[in-house]
Amino acid sequence: MVLGADAGISFSETVLAITEFLEAAIHTILYLRQVYPPEVFVRRKKYDAPVYQSRHPGLNEYITGALKAVRDEMMLGHVDKVIVVIKDGNDVALERYIFSVRGMIEVPIHDRDEPIQGAMSPPQLGGYFRSFLVKLGMVEGTLRELQVDDGTSFAIVLEMAEEARPTAAQQGEPPPWMPAVMQHSSEGVGDESKLHVVRALNTGVIDLSLMVQESEAKLQAARSKEKGKGRATDDD
Repeated sequence: MVLGADAGISFSETVLAITEFLEAAIHTILYLRQVYPPEVFVRRKKYDAPVYQSRHPGLNEYITGALKAVRDEMMLGHVDKVIVVIKDGNDVALERYIFSVRGMIEVPIHDRDEPIQGAMSPPQLGGYFRSFLVKLGMVEGTLRELQVDDGTSFAIVLEMAEEARPTAAQQGEPPPWMPAVMQHSSEGVGDESKLHVVRALNTGVIDLSLMVQESEAKLQAARSKEKGKGRATDDD
């Protein structure tokens, strides 16, 4: 590969950097939306932005394992979206955090560790990840209240690029993925759902964007609750 003076991060480094960012973002989402009690998390800094890190071994193991599989699929160019879906006790999606990950250029396998001309440098990429995390914290203020209880949980959903399929597990390892519930994916969105665009980034290698989707079920429940409060006030 011919490199110029503006050569930047390599394909492999970009994938690893995005995976690391996804880990910080997922932990922070779970804290901000109170999927788990706040005492489960500790406040830290990443990319010079405040983030939260789970201290629960089982939760950390699940997130780390899922992101290892995401990383492997990104290396192969198989990933279209990574979705963090928050769901209620009946497995109904309430919020979807949609990370769109799309390769911009074809990089031969033997060149994936080489710097790419015109791509971002690692410090530039870190600066953009910081802005993602800052805006993620701000978007919470635009969302309807999330009704959480003991049944609230989350899942990490992987949407593959067109015609791609998850790679087979290594011998002796469990399959990293299972078919997702359609309602948890971006295709299961209702007509009355609400979409919030958080941030988009062109790294010169892989496009990354983040959107938050409030589901139809969540918004309907919120409106019903507000109407109930109004009736209670009128009765008073």
